[in-house]
Amino acid sequence: MSRTPLISQSGSSSDKLSYGALPTNHADTEENVPFLNDHSSDRITNLDEPRAHTLRSQSSWESLENSKRATINGATRRKVVRDDVISVADETPEDDDDPPDNSIYPQVRASVSASDNVAASISTPRMWLLSLLCAFLGSGTNLFFSLRYPSVAITPVIALVVVHPLGLAWDRLFKRDEDPIEIFEYGILVKRSSASCPSERIPHVRYIIHRKHTDMYKVIVEQVKFYKQDLSIFYQIALTISTQILGYSFAGLTRRFLVRPPSMIWPATLLSTAMFTTMHKSENQAANGWRITRWKFFLVVFFGAFAWYFLPGLLFPALSYFSVVTWFAPQNVVVANLFGTSSGLGLFPVTFDWAQIAYIGSPLLTPWWAAANVVTGLVIIMWIVAPIMYYKNALFSAFLPILSSSVFDNTGKPYDVSRILTPDFLFDHEKYEAYSKVYLPITYALAYGVQFAGLSALITHTACWYGKEIWQVSQQSVKRGSVDSASYQSIDSSRRRRDLNGKTKSDNVSDSSVEAGIDTSMQTEDVHSRLMRHYEDAPGSWYLATFFAMLVIGIFVVEYYPIYLPWYGLLLALGITAILFIPVGIVMAITNQHSSLYLICQIICGTVFPGRPVANMVFTTYCYISSAQGVKFSSDLKLGHYMKIPPKLLFQVQTVATLVSSFTQIGVLNWMFANMPSLCSPDAINGFSCPLARVHFNGSILWGVVGPHRFFGRGALYRPLIWFFLVGAIAPILIFAIGRQRPLSSVWRKINLPVLFGSLSWIPPATGLNFSIWAVVCFVFNSVLRRRKPEWWGKYTMTLSAALDSGLAIGVVVVFFGFVFPGLMKGFSWWGTEVYKQVKRPNFPTWYYCCGR
Repeated sequence: MSRTPLISQSGSSSDKLSYGALPTNHADTEENVPFLNDHSSDRITNLDEPRAHTLRSQSSWESLENSKRATINGATRRKVVRDDVISVADETPEDDDDPPDNSIYPQVRASVSASDNVAASISTPRMWLLSLLCAFLGSGTNLFFSLRYPSVAITPVIALVVVHPLGLAWDRLFKRDEDPIEIFEYGILVKRSSASCPSERIPHVRYIIHRKHTDMYKVIVEQVKFYKQDLSIFYQIALTISTQILGYSFAGLTRRFLVRPPSMIWPATLLSTAMFTTMHKSENQAANGWRITRWKFFLVVFFGAFAWYFLPGLLFPALSYFSVVTWFAPQNVVVANLFGTSSGLGLFPVTFDWAQIAYIGSPLLTPWWAAANVVTGLVIIMWIVAPIMYYKNALFSAFLPILSSSVFDNTGKPYDVSRILTPDFLFDHEKYEAYSKVYLPITYALAYGVQFAGLSALITHTACWYGKEIWQVSQQSVKRGSVDSASYQSIDSSRRRRDLNGKTKSDNVSDSSVEAGIDTSMQTEDVHSRLMRHYEDAPGSWYLATFFAMLVIGIFVVEYYPIYLPWYGLLLALGITAILFIPVGIVMAITNQHSSLYLICQIICGTVFPGRPVANMVFTTYCYISSAQGVKFSSDLKLGHYMKIPPKLLFQVQTVATLVSSFTQIGVLNWMFANMPSLCSPDAINGFSCPLARVHFNGSILWGVVGPHRFFGRGALYRPLIWFFLVGAIAPILIFAIGRQRPLSSVWRKINLPVLFGSLSWIPPATGLNFSIWAVVCFVFNSVLRRRKPEWWGKYTMTLSAALDSGLAIGVVVVFFGFVFPGLMKGFSWWGTEVYKQVKRPNFPTWYYCCGR
């Protein structure tokens, strides 16, 4: 049965699909604006039946032409009715912007509109052209700067900042008053009316911003720059496309668990929704005395961040590496180890470079409780355990740097993997015995340990807190035959009350616990899920079809090219992703912290297919990167969910944009290989040392070449690290046993061990400075300011993050292409460009001396 939404349309104002009920008196008065109230797919519920009546109409949007028109206060309104039965009541909603089933999470209410403009144009030439332009430019730029430390990214918010004025310019250039009225169904043009009515023009257009993913480049960089392989363009394209779209398939098939539940808030998407609000919301209420509009606030911060970056990024880089303690004792190795920024623990958390602060993600997007978990892990593991073990020479760590992205041989030099490989890139045991074992810096070894703990904690944490809900939702989906057919269940309105800002929130849940995502229900839906039911969903068969198509391409890649990974190895990689995808997605959706599968993928492949480094990299690509891409695509689907983008249209745009971005990334990467000398080396210009690719390459040495049994087998040096698996498996059960008996606001319910352990997987290449300053900024804004200035926090925080990210990204592009790449800064040197470089870099005798041996 066709479900045509009712709309209210008034001149240049947005046409909103809102929560409410239809009035019984249909006279054309200002008070009787029709609202749609659709708590289920076919009828309105929860209404007073004695006061209700029914309406019937024609069967499609073409009934617009025959609908009753009336002029109200000079504005034209159209009433659209549908062919199925609608119950109505003579009452109006209490608040269109804050319906009773609005989200219980304050950050969602502050950033996402609770209404839908069903007549907004979406699938238009303007949208397609601008979206693909963003995919082209953004993916190329992201790939380019992903090889740099510290890196920056063109996020959807930055793309929106660029696209919005282009969209307005398009409207001014090509839209004419005499153009016919365009009628959209599900956001897609279905009819043009011959009548002309300028007042019907829709001023606010939803844009579909495609996220540009760049994780795929790492394996290609490793093969070309570190293993010195000559790769064909077709191999690169096939590997890239199959990996990215496989991730999209996983995201689409798990929508019922990761996208639709209100508890899956996806904090990073709120940055984009806040920018949409900033650009389109006309009201401007004072916030703790601040009356500047969000848009003006954004522009001020944006231009300020752009101008400021010229100091730490070009003229005064010591502001970025502000290890001022080491400047007073540049020859003291102990001081360098503890307070250094690039090769130390970063115990002095000060920097004036937003690129350093936001290296592991914007601190303004992460709830403070989640950041507290992260910084707790940092303090215990990296600031207490690591120095103690280092200066006691545990695992021979005192003969190595305390923190480094490299692995070392028995002379303290970076490990030369070419000395233990055959010409076919297979492991040579005799060469290995003649050369050296592999040794890890202590922070590197501990990072592996906490990743072991994080993986097992991810499984037990999800089983304890979400297992019952996942099982119930899965059973319901099986009974209905589809994960998309579950009926709408609204949030219990009895649990809601008003906060200081007039917004509704739970009576039984404190503000802090609501923020923490303690509500683990996956079976209730909020206003956003209800509004999305008015659009035809993308069938699960679409995602299954893309999955099997990309699976065929993946099998071709591993079987045709000399990768030495059999087809069943690819199936094993995808099986691991399928099992762990939902737990990883849940943690990311609630905490904005990604639990990486990278290490476990490498270890499993190293165990099953030992001595095959290239096979290990490709196995990890299809296992870990497909998972990481899928989680990002789930975030994109949630953004589309918040912005009420028709799911079928979103699927089409994302698929096309993914293909465009994949081709673009391969082109940019090969251009960099050919035109940037010393790329991925310590001598690379402007920090293009490929830090993440270097870490992944080291992993391929450890697990693909040497193999897990030489690290963790009986009598192996790093065998004690496997006990972290047991710690991670048991600890969440103990936390759950204590926390389930405590109130929702209890600190025990905010301990998230997958976050506490898993977030440290960023080290290396991230340093202690990146974590510590990130946590400080998060505490100031998401704890102190939120408690003391809640109105300011709600109005400006997301906008501030978007402005800082945008200004930084544009600044990096201008600095590099305008000054560094042309060579204009060659020979520029003064104290501010050299002081941070004078910190002592220890060699072998220095390590031996400083450790007292």
